Amino acid sequence: MRAMGIDPGTAICGFGIVDSDGSRLKPVTYGTVQTTADRSDADRLETIYTSLHELYRKYTPDIIGVEQLFFNRNVTTAITVGQARGIILLTAKQAGISLVEFNPLQVKQGVTGYGRATKEQVTQMTMQLLGIREKIKPDDAADALAMAIYTVYAAHSRRLHREVQL
Repeated sequence: MRAMGIDPGTAICGFGIVDSDGSRLKPVTYGTVQTTADRSDADRLETIYTSLHELYRKYTPDIIGVEQLFFNRNVTTAITVGQARGIILLTAKQAGISLVEFNPLQVKQGVTGYGRATKEQVTQMTMQLLGIREKIKPDDAADALAMAIYTVYAAHSRRLHREVQL
């Protein structure tokens, strides 16, 4: 299975792609799609849209995991993250790729075993699980890889649950 995790954002949209073979995980690629504040919102969203379609074409993920929108104190940030999430949902639908959504607590719990893990703890465990030695930068890419790992875990768990019910 090939899972893609996406950490939504308009300025920086992180992505990470992981292959799984049973319990083995292998990083495929990770990085960010970045836009600059001097461009219009429409131009920035178009860049994310085009970049995601290119990533889907090039890496053909089987499933995409994306962070659920959670309300924070900065309404402007919540709105721009929501816009980026809309592009992610749309592009996944257009590409015919299954999409699942998780909150940060679920990802932290699933990757580290502790729902209140720090960003550094999540990054360290992500690196350990994927055999990555050099610190993953920026944090948006590390978060996306953690999302991809948790997407694999959740997909395997759902499959096992269906098999047990049969």
